[in-house]
Amino acid sequence: MRNTLALILAAGFASPALAASGPFVSLGNTDFVVLISFIVFIGVLFYFKVPGMIGGALDNRATGIQSELDEARTLREEAQTLLASYERKQQEVQTQADAIVAAAGEDAKLAAEQAKVELEASIARRLAAAQDQIASAEASAVKEVRDQAITIAIAAANEVIAKQMTATEANKLIDAAIDEVNTKLH
Repeated sequence: MRNTLALILAAGFASPALAASGPFVSLGNTDFVVLISFIVFIGVLFYFKVPGMIGGALDNRATGIQSELDEARTLREEAQTLLASYERKQQEVQTQADAIVAAAGEDAKLAAEQAKVELEASIARRLAAAQDQIASAEASAVKEVRDQAITIAIAAANEVIAKQMTATEANKLIDAAIDEVNTKLH
């Protein structure tokens, strides 16, 4: 308080009031009246303990700021904890996603191998069916050739037999055939 009063007096003496002409301590000198009014005003402020109230208000404000800082620090720590938790969860999810992708890759490989085996089996079945068709076509062609050859051979034999056979030989063959049928039927 003494320092404040000393500061006020020093400000008052260093003011242009000293530069005023005439006697300083006079109610006609406005500088002196302003100085006296200022000192009275400061005295009233100290009488009503305004500096203490201002100090109290500042202390209350400092306490409020400190509590806000503490709350902000607590919130920051909670946010860091929450962030760490989310980072752990994100890493776990990433690990699970990597495992799913790896499993899907393995499944795709197995499916590709199985499809390859099935394709090879299908090709083998179709090849076997084609070979069966070829064998059947060959057998049919051979049978046709044989049937044709038999037909031609019979026709040729008929001509040869017809040219070489006489009526008596033909009658003998007919009688032999009738006898053979009788023995087989009876």
